[in-house]
Amino acid sequence: MKTTELKKILLVEDDDNIRLIARTSLEGLTSWKVVEANSGLVALNLASTELPDLILLDIMMPGMDGPTTFNHLRDNAATAGIPVIFMTAKVQTQEVEGYIKLGAAGVITKPIDPMLLPEQITGILEAAGR
Repeated sequence: MKTTELKKILLVEDDDNIRLIARTSLEGLTSWKVVEANSGLVALNLASTELPDLILLDIMMPGMDGPTTFNHLRDNAATAGIPVIFMTAKVQTQEVEGYIKLGAAGVITKPIDPMLLPEQITGILEAAGR
């Protein structure tokens, strides 16, 4: 998928303020529609029904964390091919490498910069050849 084809993003983040900032940024600076989930479990249900073009997935969430959610997404034929970008404050080199080895398209560092978020997403997807 080319970034110009992005239409719908599933934003998975347990922090209400971060979700608000990210959604406002993405919908205000692009033509993308943002669907929100506040947990991994909600994300799994929405990913199957909404079939977004991209999933932005928080790493640290109560209940089901990002990597566990990611693995469930990959186990479901309907969501297995959706690119996932992790969002996290844990960006040590070995941690980022681990997320990429899992199969993530990339990692966005928190705190996010709302003015740069669309460019970061576009850059990650282009670098991943999507």
